[in-house]
Amino acid sequence: MPPERVNRAREPYIGLMSGTSTDGVDGVLADLADGAIRVLASASLALPDGLRRELLSLNAPGPDELARAARAANALADCYAAVVGDLLTQTDLPADRIRAIGAHGQTVRHAPESGYTIQINAPARLAEQTGIAVVADFRSRDVAAGGQGAPLVPAFHAARFGCGAGRAVLNLGGIANLTVLEDPVRGFDTGPANMLMDAWIRRHRDRPYDQDGAWAAQGRCHDGLLAALLAEPWFNLTPPKSTGRDLFSLSWLDARLNALPDGDRLQAADVQATLLRLSADTIANAIRRYAPGTREVLACGGGARNPVFMDALAGALPCPLTTTDAYGVPAQDVEALAFAWLAQAHIQGDPACLPAVTGARHATVAGCLYPG
Repeated sequence: MPPERVNRAREPYIGLMSGTSTDGVDGVLADLADGAIRVLASASLALPDGLRRELLSLNAPGPDELARAARAANALADCYAAVVGDLLTQTDLPADRIRAIGAHGQTVRHAPESGYTIQINAPARLAEQTGIAVVADFRSRDVAAGGQGAPLVPAFHAARFGCGAGRAVLNLGGIANLTVLEDPVRGFDTGPANMLMDAWIRRHRDRPYDQDGAWAAQGRCHDGLLAALLAEPWFNLTPPKSTGRDLFSLSWLDARLNALPDGDRLQAADVQATLLRLSADTIANAIRRYAPGTREVLACGGGARNPVFMDALAGALPCPLTTTDAYGVPAQDVEALAFAWLAQAHIQGDPACLPAVTGARHATVAGCLYPG
């Protein structure tokens, strides 16, 4: 008898994401067959402290960068493989039942205006360790076509949460990015979400992030510092636009603190409270200016779990705020699920980088394939 034909369309995908916050790896195993976009299992893994420090260090020029980046990429791939193993164990699925893994990698440089973006990753190592095909390098083709290479997820947001009805999806990772679910779908970065707050608490309290916004809640927003931060010209750029640590770093913050007459006397908790307010205000300002028809915002990402941040955001927004949980996708799973979906789009040859989002000359198929 001939061998049974495998129905590749029914095979699930895995999505992996380690975002700008550099706190860990999130993964999902998803059913994407027949238009379904459904999480079957999810897993997370905190990055080892040494790897997290190295990835953060690689965001700035330093000695022996090439070798350090290669070693960090291998270590990150090992973390990815561990998350994949967890997902397979949870679902009792063998590796050969998975169609592909979408693995974004860790962004350490993002300069589309100069024609490049760099994500540390070792997709060949991940394919070798798991025996599963890997789709990676999702941004480069769009940048080559003159685009920002970001945000990557608006096409997925439209597929999962629908268009119309004045809805927008807000990802609160290290950077905040907004998808405006209208025709055509639009999306852009609004500025920092958690990134500066994470960096500030790491400097002053040696913690990776402000749990539940508790430290920010102890401080008071400093109006002078907030005004200095809001004066950043990038906030007034018209979309398409994207950003990252290349701009919004502790050096950027320090320069504005040092320029204040009382900058050296500010309490660290007051700076944290001001950074939280900066994130909330720049998101709300961007929605008012560039998406005035928005009638509902669905938040996802790590920031959606910070009640102090969410309260500040709800107070600043001109419309109601909820999370993607209300629409069937846990806020923590959205980005990883997006990369499972983007892997499927690559396998099917479907363009997922949208010119209305990135500013590219034309739509492109995102990613490169590393066979399993």
